[in-house]
Amino acid sequence: VQLQASGGGLVQTGGSLRLSCAVSGSIFGIKAVGWHRQAPGKQRDWVTSISADSSTYYANSVKGRFTISRDNAGNTVYLQMNGLGPEDTAVYYCAADIRGDRIWGQGTLVTVSS
Repeated sequence: VQLQASGGGLVQTGGSLRLSCAVSGSIFGIKAVGWHRQAPGKQRDWVTSISADSSTYYANSVKGRFTISRDNAGNTVYLQMNGLGPEDTAVYYCAADIRGDRIWGQGTLVTVSS
């Protein structure tokens, strides 16, 4: 399984961005795909996940502002981010949980200017 994140960029406070995570390879058996983020000098934190049955879960810090979704084929997972603030500045990573492992994609940088 390979994951490729894209869609990061520079946005002003209050703005929106949509990140994409393209999932390829043997996707059978993926239990969930999630987004995590790592701000400068901080640990990587979980943001949101979508499970194989399409259940969604959010960290309290993004609930009501971020929405995770995926296309019908399950090959692309999206993260719609609205109401962005400087505290959302981070490198965002997508990751797949499959057969007891977590596979990471490369990150995409989101910078929110104040």
